[in-house]
This record gives sequence, C-alpha cells and structure tokens, in this order.
Amino acid sequence: MSDWTNLWYVWLILLMVFLLLFCGVSASCIKFCCRKKRLPVETFPRHPCDLTVIGIDSDSTAHSTVT
Repeated sequence: MSDWTNLWYVWLILLMVFLLLFCGVSASCIKFCCRKKRLPVETFPRHPCDLTVIGIDSDSTAHSTVT
C-alpha cells in the first residue's frame, strides 16, 4: 500500500473538487436568499396601447404614389 502523504496530487484534486462544490453551494444559497428578499418592481408602468390599421388596396391612389 502506498503512503497517502506522498500522493500530493490526489490531495490537490480532492481540495479543488471540494472548493468547487463549496463555491457552487454558496453561490446558490446567496442567489436564493437575494431573490427571496427582493420585491418585484416593474421598471416600466404598463399603459394601454392604441393600434391603428389602415387597409390599402392595390387599386388605391395612395398605394400607387408610395410605390
């Protein structure tokens, strides 16, 4: 059986995996807590829109002047 203290690269890989998992869990917790505390705010108030549609026939004089 090999001596575990001489296998420094195994400890380094385990440390890196642990740090990545720890950072991921911490970021998820912080994101969840911030989303829960923040109140939803509308950036732009909603106003009703008016839409006007003008139908133009191919025989219309307005259509012939535009083209």
